[in-house]
Amino acid sequence: MSEAAVARGAIERWHGLLQDGELAADSAERMDEEHRRRGMYFGDRPLCSVLRPRFLTPGQYRWIRREIGTLMRVFTRLHERAVGDDAFRAQFRLLDWEESLVHDDPGFASPSPTSRLDAFFSSDDQTLRFTEYNAETPAGPAYMDVLSEAFLALPVTGEFLRSHVLHPLPARHGVLHALLGAYRQFSGGRALPRIGILDWSDVPTQSEFVFFRDYFRSHGIQAEIHDPRECEYRNGKLVAPGGFEIDLIYKRVLIDELVLRMGMDSPVVRAVREGAVCMVNPFRCKIVYKKASLAVMGDERNAEMFSADELAAVRAHVPWTRVVEERRTIKDGETIDLLPWAARNRERLVLKPNDDYGGRGIVLGWLVPDDEWQATLRAALEAPYVVQERIVLPTEPFPSWVDGGVQVTDRMIDIAPYVTNTTHVDGCLTRIATDPLLNVTAGGGSSVATFLVEER
Repeated sequence: MSEAAVARGAIERWHGLLQDGELAADSAERMDEEHRRRGMYFGDRPLCSVLRPRFLTPGQYRWIRREIGTLMRVFTRLHERAVGDDAFRAQFRLLDWEESLVHDDPGFASPSPTSRLDAFFSSDDQTLRFTEYNAETPAGPAYMDVLSEAFLALPVTGEFLRSHVLHPLPARHGVLHALLGAYRQFSGGRALPRIGILDWSDVPTQSEFVFFRDYFRSHGIQAEIHDPRECEYRNGKLVAPGGFEIDLIYKRVLIDELVLRMGMDSPVVRAVREGAVCMVNPFRCKIVYKKASLAVMGDERNAEMFSADELAAVRAHVPWTRVVEERRTIKDGETIDLLPWAARNRERLVLKPNDDYGGRGIVLGWLVPDDEWQATLRAALEAPYVVQERIVLPTEPFPSWVDGGVQVTDRMIDIAPYVTNTTHVDGCLTRIATDPLLNVTAGGGSSVATFLVEER
């Protein structure tokens, strides 16, 4: 039996079990209770609104990890060259203040000890397409771990385990090892750091910070959650309220927001730049976090940097992407004049700001009128944007509890593997939606846990 057939069979079996109305109602009630008991909310939205996890086979997961390993070598090579080559780094379109920060040595080797690749995997034809690299502040690992535990507690799962074996894909440990590894390099010792989880107090991901804080503490590590505005830099120490001295920042606040709201002379920025505290991820992660990184790796001007295997992986898994500018480039083996070509091919393209998140500023060409597309394309010449080729988004049916019964709806689905130390995969985030932007606040948006599945 093929890998895709095993995954399809697991879906059919799970949905068949939910045809038992009592079992479905009990499972929906348990999922609601798990949300309340654990605090599984994104802001005030339940983290998960469906009654089935995503299934991958062990073979599919091994293949995904292998392909990501090749791509991560490409990202690492891009970053290494960009740090030391001003002309090459210009391709990433850093802002002036970002340029001043990327030269600071963070005290450890990895450009992004904890990161996430946002992608789409089709089980039916085993295609994998990456559209963004979140190398700055990837959210969700702790959410996925607690959501996996919630799914394992559902009554329908107990019945499903009679015919199948489920393997969760934990991710928090990858973050922990990345943080401790970076701190060992930074400090030159083996003492455990005091961890400050830093982000604004009003962000919707606060509940995940609690999961991480409790997880760190369960391993004997002191950890607290604080707003950067609460911290002081005095006597060579970054100090949070109550006198908590931070050795290691688990940075969840975005660098843009930290600098633009508080300035380059703020306590957190000064403490990091002066080497008084270790911060993960570091300021120089900005280089590969830029969406232009996907353009740089696929640009014919940079092909000599990579091996044949690496170039093949980029062609197979990264949609054609270019920084919006007046230039000639190659598309499908032919030389094109980029701006006129992009103007004519709206329905097969996406425009994305070089540095933003949560779907903000993205324009899907096939969903907007031509005048809006042309206006955005002109504006993209003033503020860094990339243009990226549209990909086909995979869909899967997901059951939810609606008005006292199970309703199965096809939803678009992504996969966002977590990468530790820019080398290997530790778990993944999966989001589903009826809106092609596919974030948790999109139409029909929800996160789901991903499990490896095998028949007994």
